[in-house]
Amino acid sequence: MSVSLGIPTVRGDEPRPLAPRRRSRKIMVGNVPVGGDAPVSVQSMTTTPTADVNATLQQIAELTASGCQIVRVAVPSQDDADALPAIARKSPIPVIADIHFQPKYVFAAIDAGCAAVRVNPGNIKKFDDKVGEIAKAARDAGVPIRIGVNAGSLDKRLLAKYGKATPEALVESALWECSLFEEHDFRDIKISVKHHDPVVMIQAYRLLAERCDYPLHLGVTEAGPAFQGTVKSAVAFGALLSQGIGDTIRVSLSAPPKEEVKVGISILESLGLRQRGLEIVSCPSCGRAQVDVYKLADEVTAGLKDFPAPLRVAVMGCVVNGPGEAREADLGVASGNGKGQIFVKGQVVKTVPESQIVETLIEEAMRLAEEMGIDIDEDGSAAGPQVIVG
Repeated sequence: MSVSLGIPTVRGDEPRPLAPRRRSRKIMVGNVPVGGDAPVSVQSMTTTPTADVNATLQQIAELTASGCQIVRVAVPSQDDADALPAIARKSPIPVIADIHFQPKYVFAAIDAGCAAVRVNPGNIKKFDDKVGEIAKAARDAGVPIRIGVNAGSLDKRLLAKYGKATPEALVESALWECSLFEEHDFRDIKISVKHHDPVVMIQAYRLLAERCDYPLHLGVTEAGPAFQGTVKSAVAFGALLSQGIGDTIRVSLSAPPKEEVKVGISILESLGLRQRGLEIVSCPSCGRAQVDVYKLADEVTAGLKDFPAPLRVAVMGCVVNGPGEAREADLGVASGNGKGQIFVKGQVVKTVPESQIVETLIEEAMRLAEEMGIDIDEDGSAAGPQVIVG
């Protein structure tokens, strides 16, 4: 009698999501569906002065190449508002105008053809008094509104009520503003309730998910430098997305925007919410390793940078887990005694000297991509490899 060990019988099977997606209403941000049965989309935000149209469009092009699907631009001044028509018209992906303080820029963004407008009710002067006008303008233009509540700019009335930016305060702020739009029969709304603390942020989104069916934009605001911000975002997004909560994400890093996109895509791939691209599985090294695993993994990663094919490549340094991991990957190497056994689709195809491991793996990866009908050019694909150590 055979016993199933739960190992997939078909190589390349993607893992099933950990939980069914929360049922939310669907809106359209330009040509990108958000909510409902639409895939979770990745957003970022430009760091250029929006008034500098050329620089902003250049950065949007770089973000698009990295896999960004929706981009947000800041509109703090009239010069920025004046630049919106050209940016919205020429951007290859939908543009969301980010509005604070001045409600007149909301109308300017709608008139400019932006795909959506993000408003922060906590710091827009007399925002509640303008909701009717905003709802009419947005409805007439078919432009959705994101109500973006931030812990750092919470309405003073709610700060007085709760004492600080608690999950309950963030959710009450968002739902209050939604109710004002609902009074004008406007429901093309997406909500975010961001906090710098992942625990508070997770609690807020869980509470919000229970109390409305609007699509939710996930974010840990002011997450920090690249390493810290990546960890915070991965923890928070993982906790929520694994429960089916979240329709769009933005990883907020003190780093170039395209790094935000790479992290966001990797989070979705890791949770089975997006088809994996190139994934490099490498061991953390130990006393059993007979090669410099760190150096080998780095060289393979560099050699396959921006590789366009969805392959899992295993770079292993000893005979304990190496052959098994290499056999389960699309392509892999089990190293030892100055040599490397090269595996392709579970079979050993050759054994090469340690000095030839990297070039052999790259050659085999190119061959596999060609078999998949994927053209390889110098630019490669938008997203670089995902390196998993451990």
